[in-house]
Amino acid sequence: MGRRVVHEEKALAWTEAPSSLRQLWRQRYRWCYGTLQAMWKHRRAVAERGTFGRCGPGYLVLFQVLLPLLAPVVDMMAVYSVLMGDPLPVVAVWAGFVVVQALTGWYALRLDRERASVLWVLPLQQFVYRQLMHLVVIQSLATAALGVRLPWQTIRREGTFST
Repeated sequence: MGRRVVHEEKALAWTEAPSSLRQLWRQRYRWCYGTLQAMWKHRRAVAERGTFGRCGPGYLVLFQVLLPLLAPVVDMMAVYSVLMGDPLPVVAVWAGFVVVQALTGWYALRLDRERASVLWVLPLQQFVYRQLMHLVVIQSLATAALGVRLPWQTIRREGTFST
């Protein structure tokens, strides 16, 4: 017998974000490795009937594995272009991406009635978080290829959240 799930628009859920770079690494490493495990578990879905089975795994491979693996090459080419060529096109494209992300972030914060002043860290996030995610994907793929079992690695609760 099934259960009825009712949508409650005013429901709130609170979570704690990692409070250090090490905790963030461990969390993202666990998530990435879990994504790889789920992709492997459902690898036969490509041959099944239905749109999701044919598109979903390809989407995951492209956006969760291949693009993060190629991103460091793109970053190195961008740095090379800035140093050796005309930096204006590279800086303009990067600034365009940051502006688009800032606008969508501002809109999301507005919908949640949160302060948009936190968006000032967005350019810095592009340098730190992106590099961290490149390395996390590489480490996750190496771990999976070697067949190493990954422990759960929960983050330590700091209890610093306030409403």
